[in-house]
Amino acid sequence: MKFGVVVFPGSNCDHDIIYVLKKVLKQEVVVLWHKDTDIQDCDFIFLPGGFSYGDYLRSGAIARFSPIMEKVIDYANKGGYLMGICNGFQILCEAHLLPGALLHNNNHRFICKNSNIVVQTKNTLVTSLCETDKAYKIPIAHGEGRYFADEQTLKKLNDNDQILFRYCNDIGEVTMDSNPNGSLENIAGICNEKRNVFGMMPHPERAADYELFNTDGLVIFESILKQFVTV
Repeated sequence: MKFGVVVFPGSNCDHDIIYVLKKVLKQEVVVLWHKDTDIQDCDFIFLPGGFSYGDYLRSGAIARFSPIMEKVIDYANKGGYLMGICNGFQILCEAHLLPGALLHNNNHRFICKNSNIVVQTKNTLVTSLCETDKAYKIPIAHGEGRYFADEQTLKKLNDNDQILFRYCNDIGEVTMDSNPNGSLENIAGICNEKRNVFGMMPHPERAADYELFNTDGLVIFESILKQFVTV
């Protein structure tokens, strides 16, 4: 399987994803520079976390117009698999590949800590192997991670089973106290209607190596691999 990882000026989690895919899971990985116009026949593309273009204007607002994104958007619109993590999620919303927006955290501070998330659906490429009653410990690191959408969009996300993850406590309960940034309905990740574009604020690539004493995020990458083999 061939993965692509897009790198923008300011990306800083690209090598984390590359390490997990290449070293832990032994997959082929290519780097897609933001000025490239060829996505190199990748089977799955990641937009990594970081501070693309310094987060000027809004997080992801400038990266959305990078040359590579024209090809990435076309790829996704044709059914290609695409996942944005943290800043990548913000870019996907700016590109209108996912609904809603990521706003400043409600405490107006950058948050960097472990969070707990619970899987809301197994009916996606990235969650098929996950347990729905388990609290997964996945780090967060963001200043603009508060998911927001209007009531109609939220209803559609719920009705269509498009919510991937919600913030929860350490026993999997979705509570106000377990919401680190003020996201509506504790939303930590969503997918599009076609279920080929995925976005999440927590960083599974930072919880996917035994040397870190946390492999809770590895199941997301393993789900992708298993589904591709099945398909």
